[in-house]
Amino acid sequence: MKIQLIAAAAVATVALAGCATTSPGYGGGGYNNNNGYGNSGGNYNTNRCADCGIVTRINQVASGRTAPTATGAILGGIVGAVAGHEISDHTGGSKGNQNIAAAAGAVGGALAGNQIQKNVTSDTFDISVRMDDGRTIVVNQRDLGGIRENTYVRVVNGRVILR
Repeated sequence: MKIQLIAAAAVATVALAGCATTSPGYGGGGYNNNNGYGNSGGNYNTNRCADCGIVTRINQVASGRTAPTATGAILGGIVGAVAGHEISDHTGGSKGNQNIAAAAGAVGGALAGNQIQKNVTSDTFDISVRMDDGRTIVVNQRDLGGIRENTYVRVVNGRVILR
């Protein structure tokens, strides 16, 4: 019975962790591959940045997802408390150690659950970038990190960062 409880807690934790992504998978666009720009010795300018451009527009995109306040913290705290108690119980901990492990698990789970809830329900930004080579791309990410319109930026691993 206790093994089933641990397995259920582990599955719930993994399911919650899967909700904590920070950006949709735009990383495969080829912006960070080494494709010879700037180092070919031909007609290319050696100072050219193949993955740089200027931000032309920023749109805030509502997530459309809501959750009651503190839901993530409560669920995370419950899962963490159960997991901490069961782990201590199976490793031969005394009753006092089990209680301490449950309390520590509850705190850790509550913090993790709260952050997961923020990530899932927070708005994102569509950032339009006119690249130096003339292309226009749109990258969706959760935070701006100081990026504004008309800022010269770089697109790395599907994220817009200040250059």
